[in-house]
Amino acid sequence: MKNDEDGKPQFYTCNCFTTDNIFLEDYKLHIRFVSEQQFRLDYQPISQEVDRRRRLSVTSAERAAVIKDSYQPLYPHVYHLQESYLSPKFKQIVEYCRSSTTSEEGLLDLLEEEAAPRVYRFPVFEKSFCEELVEELEHFEQSSAPKGRPNTMNHYGILLNELGFDEGFFTPLREQYLHPLTSLLYPDCGGRCLDSHKAFVVKYDMNEDLDLSYHYDNAEVTLNVSLGKDFTEGNLYFGDMRQVPLSETECSEVEHSVTQGLLHRGQHMHGALPISSGQRWNLIIWMRASQERNKLCPMCNRKPTLVEGEGFADGFTKHSSALMNVSCVLT
Repeated sequence: MKNDEDGKPQFYTCNCFTTDNIFLEDYKLHIRFVSEQQFRLDYQPISQEVDRRRRLSVTSAERAAVIKDSYQPLYPHVYHLQESYLSPKFKQIVEYCRSSTTSEEGLLDLLEEEAAPRVYRFPVFEKSFCEELVEELEHFEQSSAPKGRPNTMNHYGILLNELGFDEGFFTPLREQYLHPLTSLLYPDCGGRCLDSHKAFVVKYDMNEDLDLSYHYDNAEVTLNVSLGKDFTEGNLYFGDMRQVPLSETECSEVEHSVTQGLLHRGQHMHGALPISSGQRWNLIIWMRASQERNKLCPMCNRKPTLVEGEGFADGFTKHSSALMNVSCVLT
């Protein structure tokens, strides 16, 4: 230890103080910065993800074109919604919502409300349809057709618009069957004006993804349906809305069994616990209301700055009557 002239020890600062654990207030993130070269190398995955997102619209359209030309479905009929696929209980709920005497209170009597606030459970599909849909998706997975994954959190899954499911299946499902429910249950967060969606499946397997971290969705309202197959554990859990600090949140576990759907607000924080055996497939439908998100992007919490996209993109529109949807450049 070095002493100064009067014999007292001289203290020092570690050089890492100028380079490590630098907190960026705007991003609530700690980083390390030694040089621009080091920074670029350490955070290269971020740069790669930004590039992937910028090209996403084009690459997705290219994959869809190849799939349309080269992939032969195992069950072509599952691409077109039929009432026989739907659970009798679900059809009863929808019929009630369409009636002239409908009310939120009457609808709640038909639904199972979970411990998490405004999370509702009900059967959506017949089990035979779930089995055929999973077989179709497995057949696609085993094919040589190109595959786009749903997002950076799910490494195993399928974007269903690229397979051609939107026009014949998910658009009528949203417009004719889900809209009557969301109009009554979520009028305060766009449930009455849902005009686009993103539908995909995620797969959990003992040798692949086991669980899903705590997050919120890029949606006004989300429907999550358990399709199968045989698995144990893997329930969902819900916290609070994303604006509530984690330190003030208490999570509730929600059971999720095959054919059952969980309907919830997109900004409601949630995650999936790990499965302990088997394989699990879930259908996720992010439903979006341009009337809401045009005012405030749910991902960056700012007024959206828009770029054009393919299909429904991220559900934004430049005008309320516009047909072309766009993405927020900030996300």
